[in-house]
Amino acid sequence: MSGTDRPDRFSDTAPDMADIESIAVAAFESISASLRKSVSGVLIRVEEFPNEEVMADLGINNPYDLLGLYHGVDLTQKSFSETPEDVDMIFLYRRPILNFWIENDVPLGDVVRHVLIHEIGHHFGFSDDDMEKIESKA
Repeated sequence: MSGTDRPDRFSDTAPDMADIESIAVAAFESISASLRKSVSGVLIRVEEFPNEEVMADLGINNPYDLLGLYHGVDLTQKSFSETPEDVDMIFLYRRPILNFWIENDVPLGDVVRHVLIHEIGHHFGFSDDDMEKIESKA
């Protein structure tokens, strides 16, 4: 399956991690070049679920409640004179994303793109509340 395929929610085979990664790459390439440039050092990683440490840190009990996560120091807090301790990453959680996709009448590519852009917002220092306000105005 390529990033442009539109998988059927009701097929016998669920998109695997490589499929979600391909969709995420296509979604990333669809955003503006200036935005992509600002996020060029951030790695995108697909995992099945958030790990127990992430869930505990966020106070989440149900792993299906978290579709993605930005891990790193956002640009409002980043010091360019200090050496970074870790690589900034965006995690996309395959099973929660697929669960959301199955339960809603939204194309999978749109779900992945939305989660990716939401996590990019965290890279820029936006809170969930900030992004909800932006989305409600759009």
